[in-house]
Amino acid sequence: MNYTLLLLPDFSLILCGYLLCRFTPLNRSVWQQVESLVYFFMFPVLLFSSIVRSPLALGEASGLICAGVLTVLAGIALAYGIVRLPWLGRHVDRRDHAAAAQVAFRFNSFIALALAERLAGPRGLQLIAILIGVGVPLANVAAVWPMARHGQRGFVRELLRNPLIIATASGLLANLAGLRIPGWLEPTTARIDTAALALGLMSAGAGLQLGQLSRSRPLSAALLAIRHCALPLVAWGLARLFALDAGQATVLLAFAALPTASTCYVLAARMGYNGPYVAGLVTLSTILGIASLPFALGLR
Repeated sequence: MNYTLLLLPDFSLILCGYLLCRFTPLNRSVWQQVESLVYFFMFPVLLFSSIVRSPLALGEASGLICAGVLTVLAGIALAYGIVRLPWLGRHVDRRDHAAAAQVAFRFNSFIALALAERLAGPRGLQLIAILIGVGVPLANVAAVWPMARHGQRGFVRELLRNPLIIATASGLLANLAGLRIPGWLEPTTARIDTAALALGLMSAGAGLQLGQLSRSRPLSAALLAIRHCALPLVAWGLARLFALDAGQATVLLAFAALPTASTCYVLAARMGYNGPYVAGLVTLSTILGIASLPFALGLR
């Protein structure tokens, strides 16, 4: 499988956003409004619809669910632990860490869906839907926590107000209750999903300032190493520990090596943090996914 071609559309959209913002009248004043539209409406619709689209067969995939949850938790623990390392923590800006820690454990759901279908067919889609359903709420809560805490905002208040968490939690509850999007509404949500992904990536490009990456090189290296090297190794160990079958192990390893979520930038920017820095990490993660996906799948 050509992973370069799989990730090329995401990288191209980031590049388009960057060029449009820098060299056309579509400057930051335009893209700030786009960010608001994506964050408060389009991404919530995307997350809700992607979770409820496929039934979660929880009983049949208990081992995969445990392995997926532990993989995400490992990413969260490693990302949070960076500032506690004496030889690294003193070189890390705590505010940048609060905004960027999410890069280490969040994942691009759309690339996950496309990749799973190519790797394992219809069953792969069902398995990745399960991982998305349990992983997205957990990762989103963990992403909001350090920013709310560092910004001295009420954590519960931020959770209740965060549209991404509301959408993922309600989507998971709707799925478990057996609710589905009506057939007549699916074409509309599908179009919103596609537009949300495109505009989210272009917004990340529009907010990108490559010079920002040089300000926290140790933090950048640590977070991307967790996302693209440590988590695939963790997933490989968990696949063996839970004796996952070949299809489940393949999907779990691909899940662990995905590029980070494009919503990382939007969330950081909307919560008042260093959006351009996070946008740079999203771009680098998309590029590194070309290498980490073959690496992870080669561990099977």
